[in-house]
Amino acid sequence: MIMKYLDPKADLTFKKIFGNHPKRLISLLNALLPLSEEEQIHKIKYLPTELVPQLEGGKNTIVDVLCTDVRGRKFCVEMQMEWSDAFQQRVLFNASKLYVSQAKKGGKYSELQPVYSLNLINDIFAHDTPDFIHNYRIVHDKDSNKVIEGLHFTFIELPKFTPHSIADKRMMVLWLRFLTEINSNTKEIPTDLLNDPEIGKAVEELEISGFSDAELRAYDKFWDSVSVERTLIDDSYQKGMEKGREEGMNQRSLEIGRKMLANGMDEASVMDMTGLTAEEIKLLKAEM
Repeated sequence: MIMKYLDPKADLTFKKIFGNHPKRLISLLNALLPLSEEEQIHKIKYLPTELVPQLEGGKNTIVDVLCTDVRGRKFCVEMQMEWSDAFQQRVLFNASKLYVSQAKKGGKYSELQPVYSLNLINDIFAHDTPDFIHNYRIVHDKDSNKVIEGLHFTFIELPKFTPHSIADKRMMVLWLRFLTEINSNTKEIPTDLLNDPEIGKAVEELEISGFSDAELRAYDKFWDSVSVERTLIDDSYQKGMEKGREEGMNQRSLEIGRKMLANGMDEASVMDMTGLTAEEIKLLKAEM
């Protein structure tokens, strides 16, 4: 089968689709962020995606897409294939850096504008809930209506999304369908996606004929790196599980050995029945 479209979640395609098309990015942000009617975005300006520290020796980071609107609000968009605690910390770091970077010498803190961080995750990290959209703000621990404005975080677990899970947010459904339904196996695009002006244009940019050989090699390399990363994560998880089981079994053996010794059983019998070493038996007796 000849591949007709590329997957929009890849680094190359995601930046191509959203990195230089203001109306398209505005549509995505308004659809996926928890913005009220009064908070909707109407005009944006792209910003450099490399976040340079103000102080020498600070840490540089690069985000996928970054922009500001006419109010001065900052919007940071990240597409992440694998979930990790390190990614979560990087999101917090980047948003905080964006917020602090607004401070000018002699300026007022009241002039600082909110930062919105939109993070699309092609992975599941919240296994205890069917919810796939997670919005965070700084709230009072006993009264969530008391909010410190400034930092807003949205995490979306793409694998959990199904069109029928949202009833009243048409554009949210369309953009999430665009991100989850189109890939290298897609032959035909659903009409309702093509009928939306910005999503229709985004689909056109995914046609493989519009990419150079160098871009296609970069695209393939991206998916190879994702596969390697996923394998490493799985291997690390398995090793962690095995280590945990071994530690748990050894702890159980120590508990049993301690009870046997307390009941007067001789060391040789305890070692034979529990598999504990002579050194471990010696330590148990020292604790008693």
